[in-house]
Amino acid sequence: MADIDLTTHAHDKIRVAVVGASGYTGGEVIRLLLEHPHVELAFLSAERAAGAAIGTVHPWLRNHPKAGGLKFRPLAELADVDPVDVAFGCLPTGALPERLPLIAAHAKRVLNLGGDFRLRAEDDVRAHYPKTAEHPPLEDFAYYVPELSSEVPDGRFVNLPGCMAVTTIYALYPLFAGALGAEPLATDKVVVDAKTGSTGGGRGSNEPPAERSGNFRVHKLYGHRHAPEVRQAIADFTGAAVDLRFSTHSLDVARGILVTAYAELRDGVTSLDVKRAYAKAYVGKPFVRVRPAPKAPQDFPMLKAVVGSNVAEVAIAVQGGQVVAVAALDNLIKGAAGQAVQAMNLINGFDETAGLPTTAVSP
Repeated sequence: MADIDLTTHAHDKIRVAVVGASGYTGGEVIRLLLEHPHVELAFLSAERAAGAAIGTVHPWLRNHPKAGGLKFRPLAELADVDPVDVAFGCLPTGALPERLPLIAAHAKRVLNLGGDFRLRAEDDVRAHYPKTAEHPPLEDFAYYVPELSSEVPDGRFVNLPGCMAVTTIYALYPLFAGALGAEPLATDKVVVDAKTGSTGGGRGSNEPPAERSGNFRVHKLYGHRHAPEVRQAIADFTGAAVDLRFSTHSLDVARGILVTAYAELRDGVTSLDVKRAYAKAYVGKPFVRVRPAPKAPQDFPMLKAVVGSNVAEVAIAVQGGQVVAVAALDNLIKGAAGQAVQAMNLINGFDETAGLPTTAVSP
């Protein structure tokens, strides 16, 4: 790997590349960075769209005043421009490992939004990310959740969590971190039902719109690659080994994720203990909002409250010895592009909220 100076200074303009910029996630990264006060979009790669203006691939960006001169380029041309401060990896699963040496040679840091370098256990990597097993990175990727990681990563390579995984992590973390850092509030057996919009499948999804429209169906009952990621993250952040049952379903919406997690509380744990744990876990976190004591259905997290924003909503309901945690977020923003921009802000010393929306878009 090239020996690149990692020094940046708060409030300097940083040069950014978006690799795999023609997909939904890449388009959202571009959209957010066009509004960012400290970013210069220096390079946008998309092999099949090379030479095209970004507005032809992402029509929703074509009227932005800064978008007119931006065009997609082949990734190989990254070697022809001055090194960038940050490269966002927005490639489909399996595409980054072979391309990483080229990107790393011309970028101070790589923030990867794809799944290739999230898991550490070799068996899980081989099962869910076989290309990564064939092309392991020369340096480790830090797994970074801005609200939960104890330190801002100082290495060159950072991997952001998957969208359904991070929604689930937000729902479960306070139960296993404990109200006062003591014993976990819940037992280790957890059932999670995760529902996601169609953009979660990426622009290359082969599901016909006519089959998705007006439908609600199972996506994957067992074996989803975000399940080992959730187990790994909860263990890293809380020390708990969670016995997780994780199932996913497909919603007839373009974007948004809603997770419902079911667990049993330990003996002696009260509703007040749980409420305090959630309040403590996310106090001072601008993008994770704990809903106060929901009483009506509309008080709980829902897609209409988060889609279009970088906010995740979380709420809990306790009855007897059982707890249900609900979390919702926009899979393309807080679950992907927005979370990555949030990480970029923190790593470079910018205001954590810079360039990131906190209000939803409705209807």
